[in-house]
Amino acid sequence: METIKDLRLAVLIDADNVPYAYVKGMFEEIAKYGTPTFKRIYADWTKPTVSGWKNVLLENALTPIQQYSYTSGKNSSDSALIIDAMDILYTGKVDGFCIVSSDSDFTRLATRLREAGMIVIGIGEKKTLQPFITACDKFIYIEILKKGEPVSKEKARKKQSRKMNLDKPEEKEPINKADQNLQKLISSSITDLADENGWAFLADLGNLLLKKKPDFDPRNYGFEKLLPLIKSLNMFEIDVRETGRKNTRLVYLRIRQRDQGIS
Repeated sequence: METIKDLRLAVLIDADNVPYAYVKGMFEEIAKYGTPTFKRIYADWTKPTVSGWKNVLLENALTPIQQYSYTSGKNSSDSALIIDAMDILYTGKVDGFCIVSSDSDFTRLATRLREAGMIVIGIGEKKTLQPFITACDKFIYIEILKKGEPVSKEKARKKQSRKMNLDKPEEKEPINKADQNLQKLISSSITDLADENGWAFLADLGNLLLKKKPDFDPRNYGFEKLLPLIKSLNMFEIDVRETGRKNTRLVYLRIRQRDQGIS
């Protein structure tokens, strides 16, 4: 998804299904895509389980919506959020919605909003079920947004090993299934976009990857940007082309000949 700075977004947060510890990183991430016009958070505020959110409401200008739990075991906040989303939709004052929840019950809402021409960004934990993820234009795992999260020694070792071996494809570690799936996704997407010489534009590739897999994000693999992630795979040629404009270069990719047979 392209970053659109002036997009007007309605940010609706299900406080029962996301931890408040990520709120700072969450709003910094949302700012990449637009300006929050509505900022509402839903919960039964009489419950002690959401007490942590109360401390961050004012500093983040969040409007708390009280919804009592009339029936044990039922999340009444869901219906309040859905009703408000449809009301906001019909005001015509937003360009998109950001639904912050790990609850797949919002799948139909996300689908309906997209049918109405809205951009839908989902933010939730990695436990979120696939139907809700697929219903969004982009889905961001909240775990990658927390600032200052310690990196495990094993993760740090693997990341350092990747950097050291970028120019030594013959010494690569065995590829696990997750990496194989990533290679297939990127390879097939390059093939879909490639010109007659096999080259695909990096920005077009990023957009297509999101269309195919809304939760695709280089940060899920330990990289801040798409290009370093692609370099780490050691199976793509990279061509940086000058445009004649200062500080503006275009990056193109194609599958290396020796890797053309990957399936």
